[in-house]
Amino acid sequence: MNLDASSRRGSDFAELSRTVKQAGLLDRRIGFYVVCLVGALGALAAAVAGVVALGDSWWQLGLAAVLAVVYTQIAFLGHDAGHRQMFATNKANGTVGLLLGNLVIGVGYGWWMGKHNRHHANPNHEDEDPDVDIAVLAFSAEQAQRKRGFFRWVVKNQAWLFFPLLLLEGFSLHVISTAAAARREVRGWRLELVLLAVHFVAYFGLVFAVMSPGKAIAFIAVHQGLFGVYMGCSFAPNHKGMPVLSAGHRLDFLRKQVLTSRNVTGGWFTDFLLGGLNYQIEHHLFPNMPRPHLRRVRVLVRDFCRERGISYAECGLFSSYGFVLKFLHEAGAELRGGEKLARTASR
Repeated sequence: MNLDASSRRGSDFAELSRTVKQAGLLDRRIGFYVVCLVGALGALAAAVAGVVALGDSWWQLGLAAVLAVVYTQIAFLGHDAGHRQMFATNKANGTVGLLLGNLVIGVGYGWWMGKHNRHHANPNHEDEDPDVDIAVLAFSAEQAQRKRGFFRWVVKNQAWLFFPLLLLEGFSLHVISTAAAARREVRGWRLELVLLAVHFVAYFGLVFAVMSPGKAIAFIAVHQGLFGVYMGCSFAPNHKGMPVLSAGHRLDFLRKQVLTSRNVTGGWFTDFLLGGLNYQIEHHLFPNMPRPHLRRVRVLVRDFCRERGISYAECGLFSSYGFVLKFLHEAGAELRGGEKLARTASR
C-alpha cells in the first residue's frame, strides 16, 4: 500500500458521489430513525422501571448490564444525529443529539461533536486526529517513546491492558465532556451543563434511592464499566491497526478516508451490535448517509475501489480485534525491547 501516492484523478470521489446520489442512498430515512428512537427510549424506560421494581437486590447488576447496552445504542443514535443523518435540518438533528447525549446518557454533545469532526477531517493523522492522541495509549513507536512514568508502563503493556482500560471509558466520557462544558469550551455551554446536571441528579438520585449504598456503587461500576467496554469495542476496530498518517501525506479525500478505515463484516446482528459503524469506510466517505443505506452502498464503494486499485480493508469482528491488539503490541515493542537491553547490560 503506497500511502504517499498522489491521486491520479482528483475527480474519483466526485464520480463515486454522483453514482451514490443517483441511487438515492443519500435520501433521508426519517421513519427508520423514528422507530429507532422510540425503541431505544422505550428500552430505557423499561430498564428504569425494572430498577425500581427490583429494589435493593443484587439482581440489579444484571439490569446494569442491560442498561449499558441501552446507553450504547442511544449513543449510536446521538452519533447519527451529530452527522445530520436523521432529519433534514441542522436544528432538528442538533436538538436530538443534545437531548440524547447530555440529558439521556450524560455525555456532552458539544465536546463530542468538536472531537469527532476533527477525527473525520483527518482520520488516523498523528497530529490532527484526537482519537490517536490518548494519554494511556500509543499508536506509533514515536508516541510510545514520549510517554513517561505510569503512562510509559501502560503503553509498554497496552495490548494486554486494552480491554481492561475500556472499563474506564464510560467514566472518562462523562468527566471530560462535562469539564469541557464547565470550561466554556463548547457553544451553548450553559444549556449543556443544565442538561448534564439534570441527568446526573436523576441518575444518582434513582440509584441511591432504590438501593443501599454498597449495591448502588456496584450498580454504577458495572453499568458505566460495561458501557465503556461496549463503546470502546464498537469504535476500536474502525481505525486502530490501519495506517497512521503524518504531515505531508499526498492522499486525496477518497484515499485518505478509505486507506485509514476498516469495515467489519457480518449480517444484520453485526449492523445492530455496532450501530452501523461496521461500515466505517462508507461512513467516512458519506458521513451524512442514513445508517440503513450503508449496507447497500458498501458494494458500490468496494467495487469502485477495486477498479482503481485502492486497498479496501474488511474482516470479521474478532479478526478486527486481533489486528488492533497486534498493532498496539507492536507500537509498544521498543519500550519492552529497551528494558530487555538494559537488563542484559546490567548483568
